[in-house]
Amino acid sequence: MRAIKVGNVNVFPFRDMQELMDYTANDKKLLLSLNAEIIMKAEGEVADIINSNIGYADGYGAIKAMCRKGGKELKRIPGCELWLELIKRYHSSKTFYLIGSTEGTICATVKKLKEQYPDIQIVGYRNGFIRQASEKNALLDDMKSKKPDFVFVAMGFPMQELLMDELYKVHAATYLNLGGSFDVFTGKVSRAPKWIQNMGMEWFYRFITHPSRYKRQIVYLQFLWAYYRNRL
Repeated sequence: MRAIKVGNVNVFPFRDMQELMDYTANDKKLLLSLNAEIIMKAEGEVADIINSNIGYADGYGAIKAMCRKGGKELKRIPGCELWLELIKRYHSSKTFYLIGSTEGTICATVKKLKEQYPDIQIVGYRNGFIRQASEKNALLDDMKSKKPDFVFVAMGFPMQELLMDELYKVHAATYLNLGGSFDVFTGKVSRAPKWIQNMGMEWFYRFITHPSRYKRQIVYLQFLWAYYRNRL
């Protein structure tokens, strides 16, 4: 499969989540959720990380830009749903490691997963606040020791991508960047209603419900401007 260049990054033209999971089933790579914010901000080392792995469209803006460049029958693949589908498929046969969010949220995430899948093998987890070199070194050592099949990292862009790349160098596994997915999974944060998601306006819903995040949402307007100016 040939990726499509959008901005500085390559996005693979998967038709749906099933195709992505089948395509990457035997690949130990970083599976990178790409939305308008990440596409607009990715440069330098982070862009190189994305382009060395498998980026997929988690946003209607990315889908529109890809279709303009020849992509056909493409669907948005929400990262906050993909990791759960992977767990659903592999919970009894693979091992998992979770990193991200607050201590309370990561513990609630693990608890809920174990309730849903009593046989799930979560070999390690920790919060996303890694402030000291000693904490990172301990995580790297734990990754080498536990050797999980899947690693879910929910810390926000670009910290999660940089950490995933560092972890991959000591242990090759399938890594996913998940942003605020643990908060959504535990009910701490609500997703937009389905009809708003279908309109591709989930970013606007986040702006309305969390106005303090307005600086982050400006990038979506910049993406629209670049798209209509044919600069992606």
